[in-house]
Amino acid sequence: MLSVRDTDKTFAAGWPIAAAVPVIYHGKYIEKGPIMYDVNPLAYALRVGSLGTENAPFVTDRVTGMMTTYAQVWQQAEQVAGVLVSLGVAPGDRVAVQVPKSVAAIPLYLGTVLCGAVHLPLNTGYTATEIDYFLTDARPRVFVCCPANLAALGPVAAKAGVDTVLTLDADGGGTLADALQQATPIAQAVPRAADDLAAILYTSGTTGRSKGAMLTHDNLASNAASLRDLWRFTADDVLIHALPLFHTHGLFVAINVTLMAGGALLLHRAFDAGAVLDDFAHATALMGVPTFYTRLLDLPGLNRDAARHMRLFISGSAPMLTETHHLWHDRTGHWVLERYGMTETSMSTSNPYAGLRKPGTVGLPLPGVDLRVVDDAAAPVPLGAVGGVEVRGPNLFAGYWQMPDKTAEDMRPDGWFKTGDLGQLDRDGYLTIVGRSKDLIISGGYNIYPKEVETLIDALAGVAESAAFGLPDPDLGEVVAVAVVLAPGADLDADAIRAGVADDLARFKLPRHVYFLPALPRNTMGKVQKAQLRAQFAPS
Repeated sequence: MLSVRDTDKTFAAGWPIAAAVPVIYHGKYIEKGPIMYDVNPLAYALRVGSLGTENAPFVTDRVTGMMTTYAQVWQQAEQVAGVLVSLGVAPGDRVAVQVPKSVAAIPLYLGTVLCGAVHLPLNTGYTATEIDYFLTDARPRVFVCCPANLAALGPVAAKAGVDTVLTLDADGGGTLADALQQATPIAQAVPRAADDLAAILYTSGTTGRSKGAMLTHDNLASNAASLRDLWRFTADDVLIHALPLFHTHGLFVAINVTLMAGGALLLHRAFDAGAVLDDFAHATALMGVPTFYTRLLDLPGLNRDAARHMRLFISGSAPMLTETHHLWHDRTGHWVLERYGMTETSMSTSNPYAGLRKPGTVGLPLPGVDLRVVDDAAAPVPLGAVGGVEVRGPNLFAGYWQMPDKTAEDMRPDGWFKTGDLGQLDRDGYLTIVGRSKDLIISGGYNIYPKEVETLIDALAGVAESAAFGLPDPDLGEVVAVAVVLAPGADLDADAIRAGVADDLARFKLPRHVYFLPALPRNTMGKVQKAQLRAQFAPS
């Protein structure tokens, strides 16, 4: 095993290791340090946590049992970077990725960062119609997809002007894997600045058009460093990873925090409550969404003995019911640590690691993050009153890709970002999210904007208009419901509505409930009253 005290040694692709120096990520810059990653802020921040422990486990695939060390994952990342550079990927170019969750997807992300490109992860549930929009909007240089989807997505990529399409499957096979066999690893990380883009994540738009949130090296590195310290992650931690790798939580929180701490991952390709519970005996932490916890609570084997090796359970991406918090504590002896974030801000608040975790709240602002609750005139509301949640800090994104007007609409001139969430602060400074001004639906931790559902349903023959909204669900938090007004003489049922949009919507966006009304409820200004629909059709 290489020591960071060694000199004239090499790791991975032969990059030199010099004498060790203290390395601290300050949020605005990286101290010059022992390796040639130091010109690339995010790559450097993620790499230094494992210096001297090259042979330590980083990730174990829970399907195959295969373990990958830190040295191996970084060597693969250097090879990926070499492949991308050979394909003409230049600093700032986008690399779009829609692949099954696998160990190989991690060095694909890291390699994109190493070569100075912009990682663009896409939900594996997106259809060809949805992928067409993202590729046309982002104009990536390279698109990596699952081999099984190549026939459908290859023409979409060609139409969008993508130069190269590669494939990667759940077992690490595909044309990208073939290219790695012949790849020359890059000689050093491609220089980037703290405010250069590292990723674009698409989020819902108020008109139904998805927006690409631009995240910088500083955004991602500073947020991960803050969470690592706040949640006390160290090299002794083993994280159960059952989240997707196309989402802020699973990629930029779980992966980045573990890398920066020098810890290890147990990678589940999908969430299976029984398999995750079995791993409690081999792990120290779990990051999940409320659905994970409700499904684990359904298992008779969940008890204090099963959770005795675990030190931390984290939940986010959707609100957790207070009842779930108390049930979890009763069964395991642990209070779930709930936090709050969004695509544009990464994480903004967290309940404390040591101290009171208040069920129903999302905790306190992270160090360096400013948060306020204001009225429509941006004036702070009284303590305990409901208002719009706004944040600013090093975690705040750089704006929406090719949408300067939308960026200006959501970002105040003095740097405050209007999240669109409604919240209230208590006397201790804990934030509670009470609603969403943008009518966003969050199902199983995934964001769904009603407009994209409505647009497709409205286009069906026989439909006059529709309104999509969220309804509470004990498992997924919310599910999509839709109220439909049929055209005169039309004869459609719920199955026909779902079948009509199934080819163009990811499964998690499909309406679970379809209601037929003679007219949609509207106010005097003609706006559909979705609060009325939610109340009318709420489960009894």
